[in-house]
Amino acid sequence: MSELIEVKVPDIGDYADVPVIELFVKPGDTIKVEDPIATLESDKATMDVPSTAAGVVREVLVQVGDRVAEGKVLIKVEAAGAGTAAAPAAAGSAAAQATPANSGAALEQSKASAPPAAAASAPAPAPAAAGRSTEVKVPDIGDFSDVPVIELFVKVGDTIKVEDSIATLESDKATMDVPSSAAGVVREVKVKVGDRVSEGAVLIVVDSAAGAAAAPAPAATPAAARIAAADATPADAPEAFEQSKLSAPALAQAAAGAPSAVALGGRVHASPSVRAYARELGVDLAQVRATGPKGRIVREDVTTFVKGAMQSGIIPGKAAAAGAGVSLGGGLDLLPWPKIDFSKFGEIEAKPLSRIKKISGQNLARNWVMIPAVTYHEDADITDLEAFRVAINKENEKSGKKLTMLAFIIKASVRALQQFPEFNTSLDGDNLIYKKYFNIAFAADTPNGLVVPVIKNADKKSVFEIAAESGELAKKARDGKLGPADMSGACFTISSLGGIGGTYFAPIVNAPEVAILGVNKSVMKPVWDGKQFVPRLTLPMSLTADHRVIDGALATRFNVYLAQLLSDFRRVML
Repeated sequence: MSELIEVKVPDIGDYADVPVIELFVKPGDTIKVEDPIATLESDKATMDVPSTAAGVVREVLVQVGDRVAEGKVLIKVEAAGAGTAAAPAAAGSAAAQATPANSGAALEQSKASAPPAAAASAPAPAPAAAGRSTEVKVPDIGDFSDVPVIELFVKVGDTIKVEDSIATLESDKATMDVPSSAAGVVREVKVKVGDRVSEGAVLIVVDSAAGAAAAPAPAATPAAARIAAADATPADAPEAFEQSKLSAPALAQAAAGAPSAVALGGRVHASPSVRAYARELGVDLAQVRATGPKGRIVREDVTTFVKGAMQSGIIPGKAAAAGAGVSLGGGLDLLPWPKIDFSKFGEIEAKPLSRIKKISGQNLARNWVMIPAVTYHEDADITDLEAFRVAINKENEKSGKKLTMLAFIIKASVRALQQFPEFNTSLDGDNLIYKKYFNIAFAADTPNGLVVPVIKNADKKSVFEIAAESGELAKKARDGKLGPADMSGACFTISSLGGIGGTYFAPIVNAPEVAILGVNKSVMKPVWDGKQFVPRLTLPMSLTADHRVIDGALATRFNVYLAQLLSDFRRVML
């Protein structure tokens, strides 16, 4: 015969009216003792409440957003048969990542079976005399022993305060942040990541500041340290609290080593089960952007980060700390950027980068690092095309219509993209997206830096229309009036230095495009026609392509075909 068992909020210390931020069960779910039911979060603690009964969930009496206190019934469970007994509700059986507001330190433990009296009776070290060394030890952590150290937050020479985090310990079921019981300067660190420690083990030695007394070592009482979450959320347990999704750009940014939601020197806010999941995948939680309540990293955030990293090619967890605690290598284990006081060598003047240069610099750095690009050079004979352009412009002097060489190059590029569709694609994970439209971007030089306006549907426009539109967009760029719509949706980019000079250069592919064409100033060169050298106007072209999509043979064929089009523009009509 079955019976309904009420699963209530256990002893959660001095907390009351704590909001429910996550629910892990629904009616009909089969659960076991210690399976997580809900997550509660106060201003200072996150508490995962495990079930005290095994069976089938018949009623869920709370919902996300409700406020609960000790004794509140969360669910009713139908225990199957007399053989399934409800586990006694132990005091302090809720999991918590207690985060004191003044330090970010927390102490979690996975059992509440230790009597509160025993926990409270844990001996506290005597206050340190002014200027004397104090040993900071592992406090009472319940029944745990040989717990591995998974993080260290201090090093020799650091100045710390009472309750500042020293280290994180993690057992199979609990993550425990050990706060300092003394204030002063760290003189010795007795442990390292990977060491196993138990209650009483010395973690650090602190030279106490004059007049500063060491605080008692925090005991693992129910109010100070809660049971941590169960091993992992059951695979079939639904997420009742929907987390907001990161957008694709945010994914790429996170995977590329974007700034974390966790401030430097701050603490990662995640439950033990999420930490275990991150370790399985080799993810550094400090790089994961949190979408949970109050900056909490949830399991879905880790999954999203890994998916983004797989698409972008950046390995998660590789942004190793260096020097002051952070690598500036964007997840590539590069050396930190050198910090030099240039004023020591002479007079200097510091000017901030323009907004355009800041934005383009970040994009270019990402593209340069992540795209295996190769540049292919080719010369196009534009003698006849330039003569035709000059003649047409002369005929249209009164109307004001003018043709530019850039307009011809854009029109020829559209024809080349139609002939070689691989150049009109973008990579999306393991898929190659073929575009059926032809939007051509061109780099425009402005006083504040380069911008890249886009001519939409260039295949449907004449050379005159392209010339007029490119002139209008270039003027808007110089006036700083380009909008986001004017610079989005490009399939292929042309960077022209023809008005300046140069011979050849290697432009950087503008992701998510797979190729970019660079052109320099045309020059007159002697060309052998089979009988003699004749002067021909030559346009140097530099095509940079993403080698993941376009190999050398295909890139060269594209270059040669484009040169043929410019040499005899009648081919564009074929």
